[in-house]
Amino acid sequence: MERHTYEITFTGQAGSAIQAEFEDCEVTLGSGTTTLRAYLPDQAALSGLMERINSLGLEVIHLYLVAPPSGG
Repeated sequence: MERHTYEITFTGQAGSAIQAEFEDCEVTLGSGTTTLRAYLPDQAALSGLMERINSLGLEVIHLYLVAPPSGG
C-alpha cells in the first residue's frame, strides 16, 4: 500500500510536551505556527492524527497532501 505525505499546520509554536505527542511526525516550528509532516498509510491514519490534534485543542490552519497518489 502506498503511503501519503501530509503537512498539517496549526497555530502557535509547540513546546516540548506537544512535540512529544507527535514523535511519529517531523515537527517544524515557524513564526507563530507549528507544522507536522506525517507519512500515513491511509485515510484512517489521517483521521487518527487529526483527532489527536483536536484533542489537544490545537487550531489547524492548513492541511496539505504533499505527495498525491499516482493516477494509475
